[in-house]
Amino acid sequence: MIRAMTPLRIAIDAMGGDYGPRATVYGAALALAQRPNAGVTLYGRRHLVDVELARLPASLVHVHDRIDIVEAGDCLPGDMTPSRILRDVSSGSLYASLVALQNGEASACVSAEHTGAIMALARRDVGMLSSVTRPAISAAIPTVSQRPCYMLDLGANVDARAEHLVDFSTMGAAMVRLVDRVACPRVGLLNVGTESGKGERRVREADAMLRASRHPNFEYVGYVEGDALFSGHTDVAVCDGMVGNIALKSSEGLARMLAGRLQAGFQTGLYARMVGRLAAPVLRRFLQELDPVRYNGASFLGLKATVVKSHGSARAEGFAYAVRRAVDEAAMNLPDRLMT
Repeated sequence: MIRAMTPLRIAIDAMGGDYGPRATVYGAALALAQRPNAGVTLYGRRHLVDVELARLPASLVHVHDRIDIVEAGDCLPGDMTPSRILRDVSSGSLYASLVALQNGEASACVSAEHTGAIMALARRDVGMLSSVTRPAISAAIPTVSQRPCYMLDLGANVDARAEHLVDFSTMGAAMVRLVDRVACPRVGLLNVGTESGKGERRVREADAMLRASRHPNFEYVGYVEGDALFSGHTDVAVCDGMVGNIALKSSEGLARMLAGRLQAGFQTGLYARMVGRLAAPVLRRFLQELDPVRYNGASFLGLKATVVKSHGSARAEGFAYAVRRAVDEAAMNLPDRLMT
């Protein structure tokens, strides 16, 4: 039995991702420790979830009364296509968590399943906002400033048209205003150059539409190139799903490579190890700022309710970031406020 619903009840697909309940259960508990206004319902194989709950450290015992479990089956096979998922899937942990969201039993859903599965089932079972023609996936990337840059789309639409890019701009700006409290977000179109004649036709058409709209709630800054994503001069970078996904994965790979090179560099000799000890606090902060785990949690914008995807490879700490993002977005009723 599920208890009376906490004001913010988050449905967790406990079986999704590379590590399943080992990451999702511990990650959900870590998130609850920092979000006392929320509770979670874990959907999955009860006997596996119970094992992980029993392994939680004593420091997290106080969150147990905000965790419920619903038997819901396993994760989806990784090779299932979206069309087959829509045709055949009527059970499993992802399906159950999204149905709970649809039925009002939860305020948000978090899953580490693959993007195609979440998008297909969420569009069908949760539904789209009437004012949105295409959903978009958005995630944050670090910049040299104190504010992240949000990229969208990151994989939901590889064939986005100009009007879709304009919708993404509006949704992304609204999210930054609400989540990060930026009064007038700066929005740019990711392009191969900043000159007016550069880029694909749909990007040039979106540029013309954004310039003509003069939207009062965000500043359109024009085209931005890939190297400007990390400059801190843009709050929202808009592109189609293929470009965004490649850019995001490339930046994550670069961050991991830099972190590895730095750590290895301070182990190359006695002098390097001595310098490394002196520089350890600065190096630690630098590596933490680059760590993709801190930016885990991609939001599916355009759905009627909050759905957040965690990296499939995320461990507990990374999954906790995704759950916290879901709590925060649900708390401000983000979906209903996106197209403003």
